[in-house]
Amino acid sequence: MTSTTITRSTARPLPSVTTQVWATLLAVVGAVALPQVFHVAGASLGLGTALGETLLPMHLPVLLVGLLAGPYAGVAAGALGPLVSFALSGMPGPAMVPFMILELAAYGLFAGFLRGVNLPTVVKVLIAQVAGRAVRAVAILVAVFALSNTTVAVASIWTSVIAGLPGLVLQWAMLPLIVWLVDRRTAAGR
Repeated sequence: MTSTTITRSTARPLPSVTTQVWATLLAVVGAVALPQVFHVAGASLGLGTALGETLLPMHLPVLLVGLLAGPYAGVAAGALGPLVSFALSGMPGPAMVPFMILELAAYGLFAGFLRGVNLPTVVKVLIAQVAGRAVRAVAILVAVFALSNTTVAVASIWTSVIAGLPGLVLQWAMLPLIVWLVDRRTAAGR
């Protein structure tokens, strides 16, 4: 009889603290640099910031570091990425920074928690995406209804999901491949 419960994998222990710190730093750099590349490409194509808002480049390194280096690295990269990006480039916009911090920190945290769970990587990504979007939705609802924040609309919860669908699909395609390549390389001792 086979078990259908989700079990923690003992084959993938967390990397050393030093590795987690370096992975976090690399993910923060990626979370700052990738959106800039997408915004420059969008501007040169006459799309403005739409390319970045559609393909969600800041999410990729955060989810990846959670999946590879664990929840500490994931949550740190998720919280620091939007902060550093805003400090250096003014993006994301000031009204969205707190929501992006919460959403991306949740992405990294949940991806990290799922790191050692025996599930296909695409399922781990999907669970982390749903959890991150749920955290963002709750934060927006609290901001609007409990704190009377008028700089963000409740409708942005749904519109950001619709606008970001291509980015979600990109994450489903790229992240499992990258994790597989890293695992394969690690198993080969390189």
